[in-house]
Amino acid sequence: MKRCRVREFLTAGGEEPRRVIQVRGLWVRRDGHTVLEDITFDVREGSFLGIIGPNGAGKTTLLRAILGLVKPDRGEIRVLGLGPRELKHELHHIGYMPQQVLFDPHFPVSVYDVVMMGRACCIGPLRLPSRADREAVLQSIADVGLQGLERKPIGELSGGQQKRAFLARALCLETSILILDEPTAGLDLDSQARFMDLLARLKEEKKLTVVFVSHDVNVLARFADEIVCINRSMHLHGPPREVLGSERLREAYRCEFDFLAGAGYGAPSGQV
Repeated sequence: MKRCRVREFLTAGGEEPRRVIQVRGLWVRRDGHTVLEDITFDVREGSFLGIIGPNGAGKTTLLRAILGLVKPDRGEIRVLGLGPRELKHELHHIGYMPQQVLFDPHFPVSVYDVVMMGRACCIGPLRLPSRADREAVLQSIADVGLQGLERKPIGELSGGQQKRAFLARALCLETSILILDEPTAGLDLDSQARFMDLLARLKEEKKLTVVFVSHDVNVLARFADEIVCINRSMHLHGPPREVLGSERLREAYRCEFDFLAGAGYGAPSGQV
């Protein structure tokens, strides 16, 4: 019955496009310190929201709060029309690619096994993957261009291929919202460009809503519909050109900042 609530939310008439993520007056404190202070914004269905801010600004904490992994001290978060208690039963609608995925490169886990881990919430602890599970995993692997590498150990892949495998893991459910925390960090410019072009294609094909944390504003200038800039509190929210051209961006980073309009995405000059 709870699954029907999400489907009803996604298919209901009314406001278009729907606000699939709503954050209202969010405050989070950790170890006696305020990490996030009075954060408010919406993410509309099918949009690409970029989140920027200096190191330690609370970006990852914000993502974890949206996922229901961090409990707010004040404020409200609703995802797909659901609050945190309801959302924990509906996480198969959300794909998450964390900032760091720790694994032993010498452990012989295959690409197929890694992507299958993404379906753990559907499979459960007491049964084997079904035919539908296996087909979903193989389709997700093909979607990111890794077909033929299903049985290859994840540790033998290039950095760009590993990122695509973890993206496939995030997409192998009934994903409608994709949340990525610095997914291109550590990639060279060519691999970064390939990853972003792949993400843009999958967003359109699968009608995804994307929330994307990055330090590279040239990436967001090209791909994001809106950008949120936070540094504990929310400094800016709007279209890329408006946010990246604002004097308040320098205030958020507490330093001078040069954004080269029209620079190629991934260019070092656009990193903060």
